[in-house]
Amino acid sequence: MYYNALVEQIRQYVANYFDTHPNPKLLYHGLSHTESVVAVATQISNHYQLKEREYFVVIAAAWFHDVGYLEGINSHEEKSAQKAAAYLTEKGVGQDVIHAIQSTILATKIPQNPQNLMEQIICDADLFHLGTDTFSEQTRLMRKEKEALYNTTISKKEWRRQNIQLLETHQYHTDYSRQMLNETKQKNLEKLKQKAPQGEEGEAAAAPQAPKPDKIKDKKPDRGIETMFRISATNHQRLSDMADNKANIMITVNAIILSVIISVLLRRMEEYPHLTFPSYLLLAVNVITLIFAVLATRPSIPDGTFSTRDIEDKKVNLLFFGNFYRMNLEAYTAGMLSMMSDSDFLYRSLIKDVYSQGVVLGKKYRLLRMAYNVFMYGIIGSVIAFVIASILYRNVY
Repeated sequence: MYYNALVEQIRQYVANYFDTHPNPKLLYHGLSHTESVVAVATQISNHYQLKEREYFVVIAAAWFHDVGYLEGINSHEEKSAQKAAAYLTEKGVGQDVIHAIQSTILATKIPQNPQNLMEQIICDADLFHLGTDTFSEQTRLMRKEKEALYNTTISKKEWRRQNIQLLETHQYHTDYSRQMLNETKQKNLEKLKQKAPQGEEGEAAAAPQAPKPDKIKDKKPDRGIETMFRISATNHQRLSDMADNKANIMITVNAIILSVIISVLLRRMEEYPHLTFPSYLLLAVNVITLIFAVLATRPSIPDGTFSTRDIEDKKVNLLFFGNFYRMNLEAYTAGMLSMMSDSDFLYRSLIKDVYSQGVVLGKKYRLLRMAYNVFMYGIIGSVIAFVIASILYRNVY
């Protein structure tokens, strides 16, 4: 199944469907909202490195998830799922994939209850705006759309109450969305609560008072910085795992080729003397590639100790096991307590940790690139050498 080509066809179909079925009342749930959900779903899917089939399910569901609005607001999720099934069936998509796409679309129905990662991604993408700075503008459009669709008027008080209830009960389902959006979502909720007491007696008094602006300002940098460190550490760990997997591929492939050369080709060198140079060339390529691949995965561990002076000077990173694995528990506990009581020491340690991971990653990928270059060019050279040797041998004999 050519999923990439099919995604482009779906995009064109949905865009054309919105153009040919205009509804001026859809001020929020229009094509721009669908395109935004697709962009966010793509972003989250790339973060989790979904396989091709799962990625297609998420993106196809994102494109189709609101086309049902064009046929009426009631049960629009079911209508969207039916429209997706009809189109994808014509395109020859398997029923298992179609069912997965339909389930993913239906998962966006409020209250959301996603059952797997694909459904979690589309649910978070659909309500992504709750945790962004565009929340006020988006909710304003949604209010106007609702008033137009139901031919009614919704007071600011009632709309604010509904939004506060939504923000208080809503939870993002993926770790990525929680890390990226929870802080801004909480800020949006606090803004609504700050407005609530103005002219709203009983309900306003019952609403929890938002923190004062200066307190919010004091807390905001810490949460944002910690989110940044978490994302950086996660990304570095994922890149490190990818590098190790690539190195293991090189080690496995070259180990197999080496075993074949040693066990088969070198033993019969007397029968094929013209293949001596190409064989040893291939052997050298495999050995050099193995060396670079092993160096890329070989760990480097410090001495595992730190002194009281290191703690006082804030020079040691206690977040890396290589700096304390030979220390006793009491010394390590004292060092950690000292670091946790000093925000400057803590953030310096986090910075050192991120920097050290980056340095190690740079070394890994540099060695890994050398291994792949040696293997690629070496294999080409060896094949050419075997071909030339065979042609010369044939001409001579």
